[in-house]
Amino acid sequence: MPELGESVTEGTITRWLKQVGDTVDVDEPLLEISTDKVDTEVPSPVAGTVLELLAGEDDTVDVGAVLARVGSGAPASQAPAAEAPAAEAPAEPAPEAPAAPAAAPADSGDATDVTLPELGESVTEGTITRWLKQVGDTVDVDEPLLEISTDKVDTEVPSPVAGTVLELLAGEDDTVDVGAVLARVGSGAPASQAPAAEAPAAEAPAAEAPEEPAPEAPAEPAPQAAPAAEAPAPAPAPSTPAAPAAESDGKLYVTPLVRKLAAQHGVDLAKVSGTGVGGRIRKDDVLAAAKSTPDATAAAPTAAPTAAPAATKLETSPLRGTTQPMTRLRKVVASRAVESLNTTAQLTTVVEVDVTKLAAFRDAKKGEFLEKTGNKLSFLPFFSLAAVEALRAYPIINSTVDGENIVYPDAENLSIAVDTEKGLYTPVLRDASSKNLAEIAAGIADLAARTRDSKLKPDDLAGGTFTITNTGSRGALFDTPLVFLPQSAILGTGIVFKRPGVVKVDGVEAIGIRSYVYLALSYDHRTIDGADAARYLTAVKNRLEEAEFSADLGV
Repeated sequence: MPELGESVTEGTITRWLKQVGDTVDVDEPLLEISTDKVDTEVPSPVAGTVLELLAGEDDTVDVGAVLARVGSGAPASQAPAAEAPAAEAPAEPAPEAPAAPAAAPADSGDATDVTLPELGESVTEGTITRWLKQVGDTVDVDEPLLEISTDKVDTEVPSPVAGTVLELLAGEDDTVDVGAVLARVGSGAPASQAPAAEAPAAEAPAAEAPEEPAPEAPAEPAPQAAPAAEAPAPAPAPSTPAAPAAESDGKLYVTPLVRKLAAQHGVDLAKVSGTGVGGRIRKDDVLAAAKSTPDATAAAPTAAPTAAPAATKLETSPLRGTTQPMTRLRKVVASRAVESLNTTAQLTTVVEVDVTKLAAFRDAKKGEFLEKTGNKLSFLPFFSLAAVEALRAYPIINSTVDGENIVYPDAENLSIAVDTEKGLYTPVLRDASSKNLAEIAAGIADLAARTRDSKLKPDDLAGGTFTITNTGSRGALFDTPLVFLPQSAILGTGIVFKRPGVVKVDGVEAIGIRSYVYLALSYDHRTIDGADAARYLTAVKNRLEEAEFSADLGV
């Protein structure tokens, strides 16, 4: 068990990544360890075979304890039964041998279903307006197969694979549900060609043979002509594949969405001139015609009311109705939270900050910032910079309590609260007050990424003197964050929101749309007074409202 940081004396094995008999390379992770400061992996110091595991999962072991043995010999568990592996060796390929041929037909001749994809929130169905490929046509990956119209968008559906169109399972003007199979694409011959060739018939599954060739082979020309069935005259014409683009009145194809809109407004499509590509009638054409139609307003009230949009439903958590043990991290956080509340006298002061000017500066610079640094310019780097700058002027907010003494650190080491699936971590951005916005943004992005990927080192979590928590990123207006020892204060930043506000224009008060944020400072009242907190927050507020950050951008 290696040393995992200052004051860490033990750790709990959360998971073995290798088992007895497994081979391992130098520095390849052997197991995962959880301490009261960090979750990390323990690598193997040598290459070889895992001979023995000397501790189990959930065991707590001291720093320096032997966890496993790795060498070049046979594992201890295999020594008594040395002949068993030899007997088992031939038996392993046996169950695998049939599996390889079984997978071959799926890759070679089976068709791939093309389904109607999800086309937006609350969209449950769509109408096929036009097939761009027909049975027997070849298609590439991502090449459009058909056009779909929904109540929100008209779009194309691409093929997920390259091959030949074997079957179309829905016709033009059909309304299909999301997830429904629209067509099949594969490497074999189309179903309509099965009677003319022996090979496809032989490959077809027995269950499908009686169904597909008999009804579909003679009827194959009919589906080709089906889109023209709306027009009485062209229906029997042999050149029906060209008919889907035209209606019986000679005008270009009208999408179901446009046709429905015309019906609602009492508009005769035969009298509408389209302004779309090739003269296609668009939604705007129908609305323009509706305004000029005398009886359009009378027809509108009689149209069927549109269905009310469905409410957004939250997904039910699988934890509902269960009992789960606390993780080690949750136990540590719980213990420290109670200790903090029992030891310190905490309260919170909140200020409102007008960040309208800052928001305009950020919008003007975020494109250049992303291009030059590779990091997004959010509000958090601005809040962080203003916060640590003010700590230099008001070090009591950055102080710690040592018995009856107050310790004022000579650096502003900013702890950043990071929410993960495992729980809350607070990695540290060291000497933050000496950094510019680009360096702070890069540091925050790096710490957040390594936290969520479980790649933090123990030192990344040690030495923080002041914490910032951005609960506004989850939509909170403000909160009263909890101070964690040995720190004396923590700053919570809320969501940036817009509302009417009073401003002065040429010396006259006026109401305008402004951007605001609430900053909440929780602190230990044993050493920090309310006046101290107010002075500190006012300094941060003034810095943000001035929004003079051009010299601090770092790009």
